[in-house]
Amino acid sequence: MNLNLQNAVNRADAEATAPNLSGDVERPRVLVVDDDERNLLAIETVLEDVGDIVVARSGEEALRHLLKGDFAVILLDVYMPGMDGYETAQIIRSRDQTKRIPIVFLSAVNKETEHLLRGYSMGAVDYVFKPVDPMVLRSKVAVFVDLFAKTREIERKAQQEQELLDANLRANAELLRAEQDLRRAEQRQAAIIESLPIVLYLEPLTCDVRCPTFVSGNFQTITGYPFAEVLQEPTLWGDRLHEEDRERVLRALEERAHTSKLSVEYRWRCANGSYKYFHDQAVLLSDPEGVPLEYAGTLTDVTERRALESQLVHAQKMDAIGKLTGGIAHDFNNLLAAVLGGIGLIERRANLSEEHLKILSMTKRAADQGSELVRRLLAFARQQQLQPTPVDIASLHKEVNDLLSHTLGGLVELDWHLPEDSWCAFADRSQLELALMNLVINARDAMPDGGTITISADTQDIARGNKLNLEPGTYVRLEVADQGTGIPAEIADKVLEPFFTTKPVGKGTGLGLSMVYGFARQSGGTFSIASEGKSGTKATVWLPQTSSIEEDTATSKPPKMVEDRRKLSILLVDDHPEVRETTAALLRELGHDIKEASTGAEALMILAADGQTIDVLLSDYAMPQLSGTDLLVKARQLLPNLPAVLITGYADAEEIKERPTDVAILNKPFNPEDLAATLRNSVQRAEISQEQ
Repeated sequence: MNLNLQNAVNRADAEATAPNLSGDVERPRVLVVDDDERNLLAIETVLEDVGDIVVARSGEEALRHLLKGDFAVILLDVYMPGMDGYETAQIIRSRDQTKRIPIVFLSAVNKETEHLLRGYSMGAVDYVFKPVDPMVLRSKVAVFVDLFAKTREIERKAQQEQELLDANLRANAELLRAEQDLRRAEQRQAAIIESLPIVLYLEPLTCDVRCPTFVSGNFQTITGYPFAEVLQEPTLWGDRLHEEDRERVLRALEERAHTSKLSVEYRWRCANGSYKYFHDQAVLLSDPEGVPLEYAGTLTDVTERRALESQLVHAQKMDAIGKLTGGIAHDFNNLLAAVLGGIGLIERRANLSEEHLKILSMTKRAADQGSELVRRLLAFARQQQLQPTPVDIASLHKEVNDLLSHTLGGLVELDWHLPEDSWCAFADRSQLELALMNLVINARDAMPDGGTITISADTQDIARGNKLNLEPGTYVRLEVADQGTGIPAEIADKVLEPFFTTKPVGKGTGLGLSMVYGFARQSGGTFSIASEGKSGTKATVWLPQTSSIEEDTATSKPPKMVEDRRKLSILLVDDHPEVRETTAALLRELGHDIKEASTGAEALMILAADGQTIDVLLSDYAMPQLSGTDLLVKARQLLPNLPAVLITGYADAEEIKERPTDVAILNKPFNPEDLAATLRNSVQRAEISQEQ
């Protein structure tokens, strides 16, 4: 046998597939190997009804057929050109896939014992001598074919039995897994029900008030009572209903008999004496014939939901009031700007007597008080212009004490509890001092007979999803606690509303606490107030903590400006006629040339026609159609280096932040000195920038 054929056989051995045991019955195959076509035809004719006959004309071809499938028996001619029968048999016996196939040698000569023994040693099981006797050949081949078929049948049955056994094992394993999953699901469901603020119950059709026959296991967790105690005291449920809810709930129970369902929310006093809000729902269960059996219901603890709803309603109300307040403040600032501007013009132009000057001074003071009132309104509406910096909490001690030393009187004492470590809050320092002063003065007023006001500070880490509605992070917490009369429960939700006060008429504006609330929220924190009966009140402010008290003096201080009295050409834009006319008169009084525009579009037309003669643009921020910042953007497309100042009495701080950094903000109402200084600084800053 040549080496190439042997290598091919070895490779095929490694890739050969297993015998077909799939259950499909195939006719056994018989491989006949002979180089004589006549012999092949004769043998094929004799054996065609015994099995499927596959013929090969050489040993090499026989080996190729053996690589493609299994055979019941091989009829192998001993003498063939090339690879003879002995060599072919030796290779067949050397392969694991074919070594058990019976081989019957076909021979026309060499009937000697020596040749027969050689054949048997090569793996032959029998000899058939030519010329072949058809009956003998059929008999011998039929034995091997029958044996092959029975072997295959046994293997198929064994495989089928194994498959049935494997399927049974898999089914049992899947059943076991399903039972385990079911038990785990039941355990999870029970755990979930136990963790939820829900009680499941069954109740008969008729009973005295309430008489459940079954409740879920978390009944005691929610109510504080074991179910056995409820069964022993049938009136317990009705006795602990809130007085204001009792009649409504009992009426709903009566209607349940007619409507076959129940849905009612009420307050119920638990074992610890506290009231919880319960949502009680039930439906009627019937048998397959439609006969009513009992009620199935749920008792849900909705106390937390009601608290959140109350907080949401309060927040929405405060937001609505804030928007209304901000709008009122805007109108007030326009009026006050016109009033104070007019007073300034009278002071400059009129030669008044001392008595008239006194009246004018009183009028101006009243307008200034109105301006302060508007600032408080803006603080509540969170529309004031804050300048937050790191504020060392420990340093507030002396400054607030100095401010309040002549206000508190001898009956009230301040007790400070401040940290040894230096904590810094990121807030507007002056507004924080004002907030503390308001809280301390409120605490003083709550203690007419005197007492101690405790001011303490610490830090608190706030996690995500907190009830304070704060962003996650670390906050400085300032608390002002008094020993006063406290806040009655019926007005606890109103104390943060602007203009609400319990003081006599003329004794307070009702803006102190609302200003603190607005300041805290605008600073990124929050404010809360708590009072229990007559045991005093605790007011708490949360402000974002910052780690550094260092300030960048290069950016925090404006550049020093030289005295400049030159005449400026100013384009004044304001949609409010009185404010615009008063401001224009003040500017002319200061010696400047003024061009007026009532809208942004009108101002742009002036700039397009005569913009090179304009030294500075002075524009109101809040104007219809084109705001001050929008006007500024379009104006600088025409004149890129145009100095500008924005005037505002009410504005969204985030929107004003979008202005260029070289644009100053002037708050209404303003005095002539502030107006003049802001304009000149803007012009000088622009000139310095161009020189650089």
